[in-house]
Amino acid sequence: MPVNEGTADRILRVIVGLAIIIVLAVFLPGAEKWWALVGLVPLITGLTGFCALYT
Repeated sequence: MPVNEGTADRILRVIVGLAIIIVLAVFLPGAEKWWALVGLVPLITGLTGFCALYT
């Protein structure tokens, strides 16, 4: 996959993804912790440098 994100975009996505995972995993009670998986989307796109929506 080609890299189609800039450095600043990638850094921001990793930070936001980790923040979503940490905040939702810590502050949501019980069964709703699976919502923290939403943070995987920006985290993975930030780490790989590829966003399908940019194509």
